Amino acid sequence: MAASSSSAATTNIMLAIYEKKTSTLDLYRPLRNYISFNYSDREAQNLEDDLQTLKQLRSDIERIPDPSPPARRDLFISYFKALCLVENRFPISPDKDHVNTVTFVWHDAFKQKQKSSQQNIHLEKAAVLFNLGAVYSQIALSYDRTTADGRRQASHAFIAAAGAFSYLRDNESTKASMGSSTTVDVSIECAGMLERLMLAQAQECVFENTIAKGSTSGVCAKISRQAGLYYEEALAALNVAPLKDHFDKAWSSHVQLKAALFCAEACYRYSLELHDKEEIAEEIARLRSGINALTEAKKSSKGAAAQLLDAIVKLEANLNHNLDRAVKENDRVYLMRVPSPSSLPGLPAFSMVKPMQMHEVLDASKEKMFASLVPDTSAKALSRYTEMVDDVIRTQAEKLQQGSELTRVRLKEMDLPESILALEGNFTLPDNLKEDVEAVQISGGPAGLEAELQQLRDLRRVNQELLVQTEELLQKEAAEDAQFRSQFGTRWTRPHSATLTKNLQDRLNRFAANLKQAAESDTRIERSVRDHSALMSILDRRPIESALPTLSRPIMSLDANEDAIVGALKQSLRQLEALGAQRAGLEDMLKEMKRKDDILPKLMTSTGSYEDLFRKEISKYDHICEDIAQNIEAQEQLLMQIQAQNEQFSAVFNLEDYKASREKCYKQIQAGIAKYREIKENINEGLKFYVTLQDAITNIKQQCSDFVMTRNIQCREMIEDVQRQMAGLSFQDRKSSGPYSAVGQPHQTPRSGSPPQPDPQTAHHPPPSQAPYYRPPEQPAIPGYGPPYGAPQPPAPFHMSAAPGAPFPPPQVQQQPPASHEYGQPAYPGWRGPYYGAQGQQPGSFPRPPYTAQNPYHPPHQSGYYKQ
Repeated sequence: MAASSSSAATTNIMLAIYEKKTSTLDLYRPLRNYISFNYSDREAQNLEDDLQTLKQLRSDIERIPDPSPPARRDLFISYFKALCLVENRFPISPDKDHVNTVTFVWHDAFKQKQKSSQQNIHLEKAAVLFNLGAVYSQIALSYDRTTADGRRQASHAFIAAAGAFSYLRDNESTKASMGSSTTVDVSIECAGMLERLMLAQAQECVFENTIAKGSTSGVCAKISRQAGLYYEEALAALNVAPLKDHFDKAWSSHVQLKAALFCAEACYRYSLELHDKEEIAEEIARLRSGINALTEAKKSSKGAAAQLLDAIVKLEANLNHNLDRAVKENDRVYLMRVPSPSSLPGLPAFSMVKPMQMHEVLDASKEKMFASLVPDTSAKALSRYTEMVDDVIRTQAEKLQQGSELTRVRLKEMDLPESILALEGNFTLPDNLKEDVEAVQISGGPAGLEAELQQLRDLRRVNQELLVQTEELLQKEAAEDAQFRSQFGTRWTRPHSATLTKNLQDRLNRFAANLKQAAESDTRIERSVRDHSALMSILDRRPIESALPTLSRPIMSLDANEDAIVGALKQSLRQLEALGAQRAGLEDMLKEMKRKDDILPKLMTSTGSYEDLFRKEISKYDHICEDIAQNIEAQEQLLMQIQAQNEQFSAVFNLEDYKASREKCYKQIQAGIAKYREIKENINEGLKFYVTLQDAITNIKQQCSDFVMTRNIQCREMIEDVQRQMAGLSFQDRKSSGPYSAVGQPHQTPRSGSPPQPDPQTAHHPPPSQAPYYRPPEQPAIPGYGPPYGAPQPPAPFHMSAAPGAPFPPPQVQQQPPASHEYGQPAYPGWRGPYYGAQGQQPGSFPRPPYTAQNPYHPPHQSGYYKQ
């Protein structure tokens, strides 16, 4: 019945509830037979795991495999959820078509010889809820209330126990009492009494914590008084039927003493506060009231715990001591008339606890047990009812949406609330226009265009310099080729430079034309920026709203009622906003009602007409439908009122002129945005053009460098070949005539070191034994670049000295890249094919340009890249 706190230092003991006992019951076989008979053997087999789980839970309830209170608590919660699912799917009753072989048997917790036997699942659910509350009370008493954390945990456990008993009283007590036999412990009266008792003990834990923290006497008095009130409510229930003769006398004695103890404690704490205020007369009366309460309680203290009686004795001593002191002070100093205790008003009370809401703890909606088991008739009826609910929800939701859309359109027509905001200086741009302005400002705005124009100039200059450098490479090579051709005459048999570089030169000419056209486009862009700088300057203002016209009060006022007009209009707009918020709440309420609207248990147990049940259930939406209709009607009347007020507002503040000025400013901003975007797009296109062109020029410059390198190697080898020919002729001439110097030795002339002049005859007629230097290779020529010439010979070492008589030292030869075989033998090292349609540039073949393009390359020979 009662258990004392485990803490030896605790002065006051508290009560815990013992669990109800039950008899062994087999739920597995009756439920499986019902599934097989009403559904199929296959369905019964599919639900085997769920049936076994339910069987195990019921067995654990009977056998108590783990006696610890927390484990029992979790077991009762799990089993209660399972019972909720069983209730929805298995009609348990004596009826022939129901599960009629299951009888639940439970003994009374306080008089175990009394028991209840019913074919009613609500008895089982009520008993489980009772035991859940009992276990929570046992958990509460297990905490050490000498510590702050222990008192807090004990209070929470008592609150949970009160929640379990409250849920039992509100949901299952009545249904469990409808059978042929019943017990008092699960009745509405007993559940209510236990709820009050648990709240009293939870409040008592709070009071103990308040004393330990050293709170003021006034606060302690209020908390103590509320604990006494909870105990008094529990005592009142114990003193009337059906509980009067059902509980042991010790229960009544304990609760009565606790009620008197906390009433007297409140008087004692309150008197301390009165003493500090020097209200001696009321202090004396409160102390006497507390003493009287304890005196009356001790008369019926038979069976009470000794610790509780000791606490009463100590408190009574404190009350008498303070009373003696107060009486002496009043007799000697204050001489106030002391009121009678019965004439005093009730002490203030403050509740710090309330029952825990158990709906979420016991919610079985997310459980999967027996989820596939729904009777056909119930499923069809549920589907029909769901359609009826959906029709109501859809119709009402459309009304709400139409009401909101009507408000939006009407307010937009009246230019509200923008005109009110403009009058107060809080006006903003329309969202779409404001987003466009912010995008312009984020990208740099008109002020940032000059930096981008400078990028264009820098890129154009870089391209021009690259183009000039490339042309100079070809020009220098052509000049050297012409010099040797003039020097050696017909012995210089390699192709002319102009023949081999025609296509390269054509491409360079096209690039030069592109650059010239781009420069003209750049000039047009710069001129456009200058011409439209005034138009776009508005976009640089921060905030942009500062550029808008303002709505001002009239310069002259006849009756000075402007503030009243504005105030009335603002008040109406606030009311309209409140109606809109109400509509949003009503829509959420509709969705929540539909979510919670589960009539499946009623359908599965209903024996009457489904139509009658549907009419009853659908009627619960009538109230919210009426609220929606009233909201729409009130909004319509309010909109008519706002329209009349807005007409008066427009007339007083000359709103039409303001709108015209504002629209003009909007157009100016839109025009500035359009021009900025046009210029920005042209600049971006130009940047992409220059970056792409820079890649192309860098590529062709690399090709020209490779071509010049190859020509230099061929030049050196051809010079050596020609000199060997000339040396052979000179040797023959000396043998025949004798007066000539050796090959490579200059003639004895004043100008030493001049290269020997080729012999025209030997130049035109090489020796028969020597093959000509130039021999066309046996592969097709690359289109557009003239006939190919022989593959380059292996380059000479970098330190090779100049051949005697050579006009120039041999150039240092760079390591040649591997020849591409895309078009057969390359025309010269480094050749990679035509620029347009060429393969991607190998990384590292040339330095990256200063700017990178994000979009694909557009061939630079296309006409124009800017929007004109």
